[in-house]
Amino acid sequence: MRDYLEALHEDAAKDPEQRARELSRRELPKRFYKSAEHVETEDGFAIHLDSRPVKTPAKSTLLLPTEVLGAAVASEWEAQEKEINPARMPLTRIANSAQDAVAKRFGEVADDITGFAGNDALCYRADDPESLCDTQRRVWDPVVEWAGDQLGGRFVLIEGIMHTPQDPALLTAFRTRIGDDSPLRLAGLHTVTTLTGSALLALALREGFLDADNVWTAAHVEEDFNIQRWGEDAEAKQIRAYKRSEFDAAALVLANA
Repeated sequence: MRDYLEALHEDAAKDPEQRARELSRRELPKRFYKSAEHVETEDGFAIHLDSRPVKTPAKSTLLLPTEVLGAAVASEWEAQEKEINPARMPLTRIANSAQDAVAKRFGEVADDITGFAGNDALCYRADDPESLCDTQRRVWDPVVEWAGDQLGGRFVLIEGIMHTPQDPALLTAFRTRIGDDSPLRLAGLHTVTTLTGSALLALALREGFLDADNVWTAAHVEEDFNIQRWGEDAEAKQIRAYKRSEFDAAALVLANA
């Protein structure tokens, strides 16, 4: 049990594609419990496996702040069949990471998310073909404009890949805005940011400007454009589905933590 949870915790820091490949090669532990359920305690909702609470890698009881999240994490454990597959337990990994790591390194994680805002994918635009440029403007411009309005400034848009710094005051405002989140919400925000390459999309999801489906669509404008032109290979489709499960888990955290 302890070794398995430690492996989950280590996985949380890795790139999703790398994690998916590694998990597919790993020898999976056998399911050792008959039932999983969420149980309300004084401090939140614990996950019980045959009446024994799940522990984090740091050996504290894993706790979720709301019943929705407690039930969802318990469902991940209950859904395991003969083997326990961590690739199918994104909420468990986010919760472990939040409780053991993000709570202790909150400032570093918040700074990392803010760093994405300073080099945000939505600010880097294609210069051709025109159809892709039009789609980027239509889907991305409202998010960039909304974020600027929320943070009291304007983000610079760049054609091509050469880095152009954003206004430091904007980034300071962004960092302040996420500075009061709980470790669990920050872990969810970080997951959305890294999966989409955009702190602005993560902020839009966090604050309800866009729903999860629209954020996911916005994050894949260029990928979907290329799929329409050239098709999608099987491995890329599998990796995208895996990332979507990670994204959906993080979106659930942001909506319910």
